[in-house]
Amino acid sequence: MAIAKHQAGFTLIEIILALALTAMLLSLLSTGMYSVMNDWERDTQSLDESLDETVAILQIERALQGAFAHSYRDMENLARYVYFEGERETLTWVSTVSPQRSGGLMAWFLDSNNEEGVSLRLAAAASDNPSQRLENAEPRILLPNYTATFAYLYEELDFSKQWRDDWRATETMTLPLAVHVRLTPIDADSGREELDIIARIRANTHRSLRPAFGGNPSLTSGSSLSPQIGGQ
Repeated sequence: MAIAKHQAGFTLIEIILALALTAMLLSLLSTGMYSVMNDWERDTQSLDESLDETVAILQIERALQGAFAHSYRDMENLARYVYFEGERETLTWVSTVSPQRSGGLMAWFLDSNNEEGVSLRLAAAASDNPSQRLENAEPRILLPNYTATFAYLYEELDFSKQWRDDWRATETMTLPLAVHVRLTPIDADSGREELDIIARIRANTHRSLRPAFGGNPSLTSGSSLSPQIGGQ
């Protein structure tokens, strides 16, 4: 005579409880993964912004150090001038440094805006005045989180170094000894700090055009650099 075996199984309530616990664990796991992914994206974005800012600052510093006393002839009076125009919040110059790694001289134009940040325009510097090509060039935001102010180093007759807020090479026929760039965060609550770039310009005089000293600060290309930034 055959004996019937007792077969144990799950009840409907046990199955429902198991499914509910599984759903709860999956929900907790997905919430945790979502939080981790958000943190990862924020950290990655912050790192990308920091790297972009570092590269931009290094580009500005190298381009200023490579500033060149580029000369051109004014077609109206046929006189030759040196190209460098510096104001408190704008700066345009010719540099031997090009961010595209292309050969030849490159004209740079930096402009500071309290809302958009520091913008950059680039144009090839031929033997003429590159101002028109810079005006037609498309600007791009180089440092969106900062504004910039510029100061220019010169040497007095007593060999002391002083900073001024503007520089016109068409009058001085030479470049400043150095440029001081102060980068200030647009958002004071962003946690960013002020940054300073001091770029010495070695090729600040033209090989044939003599500096003009009448009524302008004295400039000596061979003097040592000891900036007094506190005087700004």
